[in-house]
This record gives sequence, structure tokens and C-alpha cells, in this order.
Amino acid sequence: MFEALGNRLQGVFDRLRGRGALSEADVSDALREVRVALLEADVALPVVRDIIAKVREGAVGQEVIRSIQPGQQVVKIVHDALVEALGGGDEGPRGLDLNAASPVPILMVGLQGSGKTTTSGKIALRLRMRERKKVLLASLDVHRPAAQLQLAQLAERAEVVSLPIIAGQSPLQIAERAMDLGRRELYDIVILDTAGRLAIDDALMDEVAAVKAAVKPHETLLVVDAMTGQDSVNTARAFNERVGVTGIVMTRVDGDARGGAALSMRAVTGAPIKLLGAGEKLDALEDFHPDRIANRILGMGDIVSLVERAAETIDQAEAEKLAARMQKGQFSLEDYASQLKQIGKMGNLSGIMGMLPGAQKIKQQLGDANLDQSILKRQAAIIGSMTVGERRKPEIIKASRKKRIASGSGSSVQEVNKLLKQFEDMRDMMKRMNKMGQKGLMRGGLAALLPQGRRPF
Repeated sequence: MFEALGNRLQGVFDRLRGRGALSEADVSDALREVRVALLEADVALPVVRDIIAKVREGAVGQEVIRSIQPGQQVVKIVHDALVEALGGGDEGPRGLDLNAASPVPILMVGLQGSGKTTTSGKIALRLRMRERKKVLLASLDVHRPAAQLQLAQLAERAEVVSLPIIAGQSPLQIAERAMDLGRRELYDIVILDTAGRLAIDDALMDEVAAVKAAVKPHETLLVVDAMTGQDSVNTARAFNERVGVTGIVMTRVDGDARGGAALSMRAVTGAPIKLLGAGEKLDALEDFHPDRIANRILGMGDIVSLVERAAETIDQAEAEKLAARMQKGQFSLEDYASQLKQIGKMGNLSGIMGMLPGAQKIKQQLGDANLDQSILKRQAAIIGSMTVGERRKPEIIKASRKKRIASGSGSSVQEVNKLLKQFEDMRDMMKRMNKMGQKGLMRGGLAALLPQGRRPF
């Protein structure tokens, strides 16, 4: 989501880092470019002014201009300003606040098409898996055809209970019935998915306000689509003024949204962003951490989130078994296929790359490589078309076998050759790692692992 903004800001800071000393004119020129980058990213004008004022106040002091690394100092000041704009100075719980008597009502509000119903299912799955909560899902949308059935299907996939559908009931009656069932059957959480509209109107607001007054939700979560830019900020402002929200969930952050909405939400509504929807799968929901998002914007990566995602998705026993085989030099195409499967569980490759420091520059260098999930699927299909013997001994794969594998996997011989070459490079690198040992690797660095002809001068 922040790729375009991150690229612009990193370009500005690269020029600052290249200078041994900074004048006030240098800082002013850099801030002018930062201001343009923020405006182009759809950040609200008052928020841009506030960020620039705070950065200017900290960056024009003599301690920055005369410091040993003034460029780095300016980056740090911008980083802190972004964290504050994203809500980094807020106290209290970062995620959902469930500190209330059971059943805790969570009211989901937002416009139609923002991903509200899917997000309700994601939160239900998250609470069941992570918090071990007993969750009840209830759809209050009596206007959109099959909306209640859609939520029931999501509840089934999340392995939670959905409120039985009774035709003819009003949203208020459904909400009261859900809370009554929650109390009688000792549910921990009741998630109420309200109806949306294509645009904000009085009927929508009156309906949501009536439900909120009746059930008194502990959390009122506004779901907004990051792809709508400034419209999502206007939506957030309207809902907050008419209904009041305690938190925001941004969906489709894995798309090519400019990212300005996220930077504007906290300042415009006063409500923190609590969760990010990063895909269509039910488990594609992330906690929102202002400091980590600021790190991603400035190209510093987000290793903590990457490790957390890996810990949640990777099979520990399988990973240890694979590591042992690598150390013995027994890495095969079957192991490579297992690796592809594990990486696929972590989400799309662009999202993973975005969590690595300096990854944006690498992605630019790759150009048309298009780091999408189809690469993993194609390679897995090619390996799946091989016999057991071919996977364990790739050296036996000659021209006729390559044609058969390509035909069976719906790929070309060139793609088969490319996969085999990548596998050989990986296996050679592992052999060098085992041969060098830890001390040798520390002395030689990563360059020592590259083939002789590809090492940098």
C-alpha cells in the first residue's frame, strides 16, 4: 500500500545521506519534496501540514545540521513524525479491546463493498484461534440479498456459530436476539455485522445509531477500503461524527492504494487503526503497529512482523527436518517444493518483500519479475509433474524428460530449465555455507556465497 510513497521518500533521503553536511536550505528543499510526496499519496492537507511542521521544527536545529550523519538524523525525525501521525503516541490496547463483561458486543459499521462482512469472519476466526474465545456472528443486513447467508458461510469456514436467520426481522430485533442468545449460551464475543450503503445517508446512520443505543457495543469498528483514498477518510469522519467509532479496520492494504488514508485516519477521527486486511483469505488479518508501518514506508523493513507471520504459518517440525537435510547436503527438489509451500502460506511475495529492509530497491531492480503468487504455483506444478526419482536426482532430467514435465505442468521447457537452474544455484550456495562454516561466513559475508562470476567487485 505504501510502495509509491516509500519510493518517493527514500529518494529524498538518499540525496540527503549523500551529503556530508546539510544547510537549512537543503532541509527546506527536502521538506518541500516530502510535502509533495505526502500530498500525492492522498494524505489529508491538515495532516501534511502538521507532519511537515513537526519535522521542520526538529530538523533545522544546529544539532542536526552539524551532526556527523545529518541525513540519518532527518530520517529519524520524519520517522517519529509518521509514527505520531499513525497514532504511535496513543496509550491503551493496540488491538481489539475485549476487557468487558461477556458477551462482549462488537459492532461492525461501514459502507457497502468495504469488506465489512468478510472482516467480521476474519475477526471471528482470529478471536477463536488466538484468544480461544467462543464467538457468535450475527448479520443485521436485511437490505442486501443473501448478506445473511454470506455471513453464515463465513462463520462455517471460521468454525464459529452464526445466528439462525429469521425472515422479516428488523436489524434492531436481530441485534437484541443475538445478545440474548449470547447471554443464555455463554458466548464470549458477539460480532454484529450491520448493513452498508453505497453512500452515506440518514437512513443508514439512523439504523446504526439505533442498534448501537440498544446493544451498547464495547467496540464499534469502522471498516474502510484503503483503495478509495480520500473518500475513505471522508467516510470515517462522517461515521465518527454521527455514530462514534472506537477503532478502524483498513481492508485491501495489499493492493496498490497510495497509503495516504492510513496516515490521515488517526488525525481526522481520533480513533486508532486497529487491524489491516491484507488479502481475501480468512486468516489475512494483521495487527496495526504505527512504528512498523513507518519503518515500511521509509524502507527500514518490518522484520518483527515477518517473524511473527512465519511463526504462525510455518510447520516447525517440517522446518527442522528440512534444516537437518540441508546441513547434510541432502537438499532435493522435494525439499524445494516443501519450501515453496511454506512460503505460499505466508502470503503474497510482494507483501513479504515489503517487510525486508531495502526491499523496495530490490523490487525495482527486478523490474518485470512481478513477485506474485503465480511464480510459486508454476514452480510447484513443474515439480509436481516430475517422478519421485527425478525430484530426488534432478541430474537425470534431460531433454526428453524436460518436454514431458513441461507438457504435464502446462509450462515451457524454458521454465523447466529456469527452475532447475535456480535449484542448482540454491544447492551450490548451501554447499558453500556448510563448507565455510559460521566463522568463514562471518569473515567473507554474503558475497562469499555467490558464484565466482557473480561476486561484486
